[in-house]
Amino acid sequence: MGSPDDFAPPPIPAPTADLTSGPPLHDACLPLRALVGVWRGRGEVDYPTIDGPYRFGQQLTISHDGRPFLRHEARAWLLDADGAVLRPAAWETGWWRPQPDGTLELLLSHITGIQELFYGRAADQRWDLATDSVVRTATAKDVRAAQRSYALDEDDVLDYAEHRAMVGVPMTPHATARLHRTS
Repeated sequence: MGSPDDFAPPPIPAPTADLTSGPPLHDACLPLRALVGVWRGRGEVDYPTIDGPYRFGQQLTISHDGRPFLRHEARAWLLDADGAVLRPAAWETGWWRPQPDGTLELLLSHITGIQELFYGRAADQRWDLATDSVVRTATAKDVRAAQRSYALDEDDVLDYAEHRAMVGVPMTPHATARLHRTS
């Protein structure tokens, strides 16, 4: 069953989404500095193969522990027409890995049985990425490719857009969201 020590926090620094506490951000992550935080907002998902569009809420947490990568976790929930929560929806977790040549790697795992490897670049308050590979379980949707853009506007609002090629449909807009920094 284990002892209480087995359930204590690990003896290493906890990741933080707050740049004012915890270990300093690794220099390699400076092109991603503006993304670090907790973001929450609403969006819309649609695709030719679904009976949409659907509204959703989302929380994105980008944190670090002082090493040369960032942790990514995004959770979403479907909303009704009045904005009330209907049920949990998407959940993904992964890692942003900035490289010395200025490229970005984003590795994501989804609860739907999909793993994606994105490559991209950082520009002025903008991060554009496209998949290099997609791996699926036998029960996952037939996702072939994806593109993502994150852009931070002058009001500190993070706009997110995703396009997908899946289930026989070529690259098509899939989801957009506007997220506000909560911390």
